[in-house]
Amino acid sequence: MGITSGLVLYAVIWFMTFLIVIPIRLETQGDKGEIVPGTHAGAPENHYLKQKAMITTIAAFVIWAIVAGIILSGVISVNDFDWFDRLPDPK
Repeated sequence: MGITSGLVLYAVIWFMTFLIVIPIRLETQGDKGEIVPGTHAGAPENHYLKQKAMITTIAAFVIWAIVAGIILSGVISVNDFDWFDRLPDPK
């Protein structure tokens, strides 16, 4: 795995993790009972975006380290996903 593919892998993992972390501890205006006129009751009151980005960064790094370790060790390779025998034998 090269530097570029490692960065792309980290970015994909970061955004996937961020989409999971966003709804955690979300406080909506409807939950607080203070709905601003013209907004939806499900609009966030406190989103804690900075803290969620930090949590995402740490969690994504751990996940990336595990995935990169698996890829670099050769435990799983591209040939493991060749279900239709399209790739030549790695010898």
